[in-house]
Amino acid sequence: MRKIIYGINLTVDGCCEHTKLSGSDEMHDYFTDLMSDIGLLLYGRKTYQLMVPYWPDVVKNPSDNESANKFAQVFDSLDKVVFSRTLNTVEGNTTVFRSNLEEEVLKLKKQPGKNISIGGVDLPSQLMAMGLIDEYYFLVHPTIGGQGRRLFEDTVLEMPLNVKLIESKVLPSGAISLHYSK
Repeated sequence: MRKIIYGINLTVDGCCEHTKLSGSDEMHDYFTDLMSDIGLLLYGRKTYQLMVPYWPDVVKNPSDNESANKFAQVFDSLDKVVFSRTLNTVEGNTTVFRSNLEEEVLKLKKQPGKNISIGGVDLPSQLMAMGLIDEYYFLVHPTIGGQGRRLFEDTVLEMPLNVKLIESKVLPSGAISLHYSK
């Protein structure tokens, strides 16, 4: 069965808004490496619209940043599923699911292939509450956001979710990568 992998950038104070962090080669390389064992990207509408058309446009018009270009190519090549009740159009290799989140995700997990990556905040919070996330990858940047959306701030769990630290690494910038499994 495929695993659901959740990766996200965070500030030291838990802020996960993309406006609080600037993209770096180190960050793009980290997530490009993480996607090497990914066969499907799973997003909610907000995260999908943040990522698409931005990264497919980078593929069409490469930037001067080789690391970002490589991430864009990997991102664009992967199939995507978006859970949305309101999204009417999607680009490229994307499918929209409108309901039955738990049922549809369980079906996707049972399909053959590489692991499934999820991103954003709302969808992962729902999947975490359902017990469907298998691994967590947090890239904690040496920045204090001070304000903005916090990871899992509105998530309600019936019981605490204990996770096991698999690996931690300090990157040259001072960012810390944390890999946990449930």
